[in-house]
Amino acid sequence: MAEPLHEACGIVGIYAPNEDVARLAFFGLFSLQHRGQESAGIATADGHQIFCRTEMGLVTQAFHEADLQRLPGSISIGHTRYSTTGSSTLRNAQPFVVNGAHGQLALGHNGNVINSGELRQELALEWGCTFATSSDSEVILQMLANAPGADWGERWAYVMRRIQGAYSLVVLTPNSLMAARDPLGVRPLCLGSLNGGWVVASESCALDHIGARYVRDLAPGEVVLIDEQGLRTIHNGSDGRSAMCVFEVIYFARPDSRLEGKSTYGSRVAMGKQLAREHPVDADVVIGIPDSATAAAAGYSQESGIPYREGLVKNRYVGRTFIAPDQRIRELGVRLKFNPLPEVLSGQRVVVVDDSIVRGTTTPHVVEMLKRAGARAVHMRVCAPPIKWPCHFGVDMATRRELIAANKSIEEIRQFIGADTLGYLSLDGLYKAVGKPREGFCDACFSGKYPINVQLEMDKLALER
Repeated sequence: MAEPLHEACGIVGIYAPNEDVARLAFFGLFSLQHRGQESAGIATADGHQIFCRTEMGLVTQAFHEADLQRLPGSISIGHTRYSTTGSSTLRNAQPFVVNGAHGQLALGHNGNVINSGELRQELALEWGCTFATSSDSEVILQMLANAPGADWGERWAYVMRRIQGAYSLVVLTPNSLMAARDPLGVRPLCLGSLNGGWVVASESCALDHIGARYVRDLAPGEVVLIDEQGLRTIHNGSDGRSAMCVFEVIYFARPDSRLEGKSTYGSRVAMGKQLAREHPVDADVVIGIPDSATAAAAGYSQESGIPYREGLVKNRYVGRTFIAPDQRIRELGVRLKFNPLPEVLSGQRVVVVDDSIVRGTTTPHVVEMLKRAGARAVHMRVCAPPIKWPCHFGVDMATRRELIAANKSIEEIRQFIGADTLGYLSLDGLYKAVGKPREGFCDACFSGKYPINVQLEMDKLALER
């Protein structure tokens, strides 16, 4: 994607008595780095207490060999963050650790709780909880750490009745690992086995990287507990509905991950093929915006018969840097991220496949760059429908005022970005490509139909005031 969306977070949890669980959590997080680059953290438990380290930056910046040595135990959770509620500061880096009525707990959260403001006020005024962060994730943790109930199943039932929104969670006690998925299953969470132990992670690619075997996805509303007695489901909070974020399939998940058992790469190739059927054009070459639209571009090429080429080279290390660019470098803009190949583009009519256009701030620069490199025509094709509504469930997308498709027609967008033609995948075409019914997904960013009632504009820094 030329103009990146930011996902909430990546989480991993490991129960493996015979393994170096801190090291496994590190490599699990390393494979989930695409889900968040602001901070990283790992907590471990040794049967008696919880140990935790968090730091700002990438996983490889946050942890060194000595740090892992100070995280003993046979159970771990890990978290890599992009902020959706609460600012990007070390105090908001997860996992969070608290001491509550049920002992010591640590938590990592992917998603967004839409009623966290009122719950936090209740917890502070009526329960006597104190908060160290401005994150909605701490609200979940404090409620769980002090929830009524004789066992964890009853406590989770209480918490899941109270909190609203999207959440996949990993929770650590001194002697157990728990994992939970919200009743609609908005954010992904899968389960794998590892040498007699268990792993939970945001995506199956994390299982692959540490040698675990994919078993299944957690069901919407499911809570599992893993301890010395094994793995068991202790709560099912589903009402039969599901609403997984369809943008996980389009963009967020790595192409080598499986979502609900289905290949993400295969879904994206199918999107590209459907896009070619809906928006054919006479052209000489197909290119994709690397890396997120590469599979869709390959699908467009296969269906259209137009050859696929690499027309843009991506600097894969351009993500987070702590060095500010000077004005001359800043003016290069999108060239910091992509560089065109004139030998591929010169004199050619080019189909450019991207996964989405959000604000429309960088797409004009990409089109201009391709034409400067010699492209005779640029036909922009987008393998998602127009994004017209903001996300309230864990994606820092934009306000409605900032979303270009909420404020311009497709022809106006085409003129704005400078493309010769512009075509978006239809919503029906998207689900045809995914091969699953629309009823199982949240597509509110396209349709405006939210699976949970939300206020139209929410403030990610609200809990700081």
